[in-house]
Amino acid sequence: HAYLDDAKTLAARHRLPIRGLHTHIGSGADPAVWTRVAHLVLEIVERLPDVTTVSLGGGFKVARVPGEEATDIVAIGSLVKEAFIAFQRQTGRALRLEIEPGTYLVANAGAVVASCIDVVDTGPDGYLFAKLDAGMTEVTRPSLYGAQHPITVVAAERPRARVVFVGPCCESGDVLTPAPGDPEALAPREVPRPEIGDVVAAGGAGAYCAAMSTTNYNSYPQAPEVLRELDGSLRLVRRRQSLDEMLANEGE
Repeated sequence: HAYLDDAKTLAARHRLPIRGLHTHIGSGADPAVWTRVAHLVLEIVERLPDVTTVSLGGGFKVARVPGEEATDIVAIGSLVKEAFIAFQRQTGRALRLEIEPGTYLVANAGAVVASCIDVVDTGPDGYLFAKLDAGMTEVTRPSLYGAQHPITVVAAERPRARVVFVGPCCESGDVLTPAPGDPEALAPREVPRPEIGDVVAAGGAGAYCAAMSTTNYNSYPQAPEVLRELDGSLRLVRRRQSLDEMLANEGE
């Protein structure tokens, strides 16, 4: 907002009415932060008489694993609503409020389904590793900033073990179970002890996974995507990429 006067001058020079205002604070769950942002935005809107729409951008934090803080959207919505109603009473201007709840709606509605292709035990002072045929190429968030995703080994009546799950990319950062917020540290998960051929699912993959994928890293093809319909049927919405498609842009 330090350059608001400059923006108003520039808009007036080109006869451009400023109809909307958008903010972006990242994904957060603290109602106090959202309330503060709403008040700051409304202070700016008060100086922009043509604004009719305000978008409080930034997502609503989603808890993908137990212990993570999730957004209480009702608590935040109530406080923001109060701020907008108070603004209307003071100024006579009713504003249209827009939000960006994409991750909040779909993050936990998707999973990456992989196969265990190797199990390596590095001894009592090391780790038990389970290598999957999916990793940072499909779920990049853990490698980037230590994001946490639930891991499920589809196996019954197995002894439990503490396991580090990794991908196939031969990269030290190709880890699905880093320490929270620290992609350089390993954080084993207690799960049924995996075996080669087991199905392993990484949950919380409905948002910022396919969209953030490291496409064709080490020549791995894009994974297919399947949508589960309301009646339980499955529909292929993206087929697996072929080798010819990966090489199509290569020069001779």
